Amino acid sequence: MKTIIGLVIVIWLVIGVAAAWQRGYFGSDREVSCKTTGDTALTILAGPLNYAGANPKVDCNVDVPQPSK
Repeated sequence: MKTIIGLVIVIWLVIGVAAAWQRGYFGSDREVSCKTTGDTALTILAGPLNYAGANPKVDCNVDVPQPSK
């Protein structure tokens, strides 16, 4: 049973890498930032859902609370 689950996870991630590659996320001309790294990671984790219409995106412009003075 563990072998089947492991195989399913590997296939899921390989499909996610294929989707990220098709979207050009591994190009050398792409800038490296929080957004591009997050988009790539989410696309890989979404796996086959990418082919069902999922297009995960990351918003790194979140206001983080500042410590009090």
